[in-house]
Amino acid sequence: MEQDLKILQKSFDMLKYGYSALRQFPKSERFTLAADIKQSMYSIIHLIIRANKRFYKKTTFQDIDIELEYLRYLIRLAMELGFLPFKKYEIWSKKINEIGRMLGGWIKSMK
Repeated sequence: MEQDLKILQKSFDMLKYGYSALRQFPKSERFTLAADIKQSMYSIIHLIIRANKRFYKKTTFQDIDIELEYLRYLIRLAMELGFLPFKKYEIWSKKINEIGRMLGGWIKSMK
C-alpha cells in the first residue's frame, strides 16, 4: 500500500511539473499537443488510482505502462519540434522514468 501512495505522489509531481513546462508552448500548440500531453498525464493518475483499488491489477498495470510510453513519445515530439527546451525535457523524462521503475517494482511485487 505504501508503494501505491508513492507512485501516485510521483505522478502528481510529474503532472505539476508538466503544467509549468506546458505554459511556454506556443498558442497554436496549447490546444493540440499540450492538450494531448495533459490528457495522458491525467490518464496515468486515473489508472494508478484504479489499479490501487482493483483486486486483479495485471491489465491495469499494462494500461499504465502503455500510457507512460505514449507520454514519453509526446514529450519527445514536443522537444524535437522545439516547443520544449532540452533541459525541461530531461527533467520531465527522469520523472517519467522514475514512475516507470516504480511501476515495474509494483508489477514484480504482484507476481
